[in-house]
Amino acid sequence: MTQAKTSPGTRRILVVRNDKLGDFMLAWPALACLKRADPDNHISVLVPGYTAPLAHACPWIDAVLLDPGTVRDRTAQRHLLTTLRGKRFDALLTLYSTPRVGWLGWRAGIPLRLAPATKWAQVFYNHRIVQRRSRSRKPEYQYNLELAEALLDRLGQAPPGTLAPPYWPLPLTARDEQRRRLAEELTLDPARPWVFMHAGSGGSAVNLSPAQYASLAAIIDGQATTAQRPVWLLTAGPGEAAAAQALQATLRKQGLEAAVAPPRPRLEDFALSLSAADLFIAGSTGPLHIAGCLNVPTAGFYPAKRSSTPLRWQTCNAAERRLAFCPPPGNGSETDMSRIDLEAAAQAILDLMSAHSRHGTFS
Repeated sequence: MTQAKTSPGTRRILVVRNDKLGDFMLAWPALACLKRADPDNHISVLVPGYTAPLAHACPWIDAVLLDPGTVRDRTAQRHLLTTLRGKRFDALLTLYSTPRVGWLGWRAGIPLRLAPATKWAQVFYNHRIVQRRSRSRKPEYQYNLELAEALLDRLGQAPPGTLAPPYWPLPLTARDEQRRRLAEELTLDPARPWVFMHAGSGGSAVNLSPAQYASLAAIIDGQATTAQRPVWLLTAGPGEAAAAQALQATLRKQGLEAAVAPPRPRLEDFALSLSAADLFIAGSTGPLHIAGCLNVPTAGFYPAKRSSTPLRWQTCNAAERRLAFCPPPGNGSETDMSRIDLEAAAQAILDLMSAHSRHGTFS
């Protein structure tokens, strides 16, 4: 494979992050980097159908291509290859490398193809960046940014100045509109802080148990001042509504004000509703990373194993707006979430609430 020759100027760039929702949200800083380097850059993404709604909502993306995945027949794969050829991309940036995507980029004749130097899939790329992500020495979104900046360098474009959250910027009125809508639907007091809690994991991450989430909420509520006592809004993913309702019942028995967030028919509507949160508590899940992109204050609960550390899967909100908790090291119990000190976590969350409060609400 020959080295691609490029010259400065705007480019048609295809970015691939075709795995889980949280992984895709952690690609938004890299997408912002590519778009802000030159607003005329045309940024397309290749994503699976279930993350496509948020790809359409992303302000850094110009076009969305659907990935049929590996289970579809050859006709779908040939159609995707034909589409890629017709788009005449100048560059392919694969944030998570697989042989199938690398092969498609090579067969499509994309002249500049860049990916992490991992596994044998790298043979399809003519630019490779050694990252060793499995060592988890930096956040995933920073690994993605590193790749985006390397691509810009090879395109002869300078990276933009310092990027800062939110990576999903919304109009100033958007949060107020979401709060008004929820207040009307659930008869909530808009003057009180709203703490969203997402106890589900979609089966993708080690998480606190429902009993631990209930204990955490009770500790926070018990230690909070009158102005700090929150309304608890429980969110749920597909198939998790019953668990959210059970947690609501538990919290109400403990004297807490709790409601289950109304279901939203579209993923982007659910995602936008998270902007109404004053604080978002969850495991390392897609909704936690949506909240991070919105720069909502977050408290995430992680296992301590190297591939899933709080550092590796850090949310991309501002540093002063995020907390992360995991089991203490040692004893080979990195995934034993029962070893997390909920009392200490509750105090840290209350401190975060105080740091971002203003007249009883958060900013």
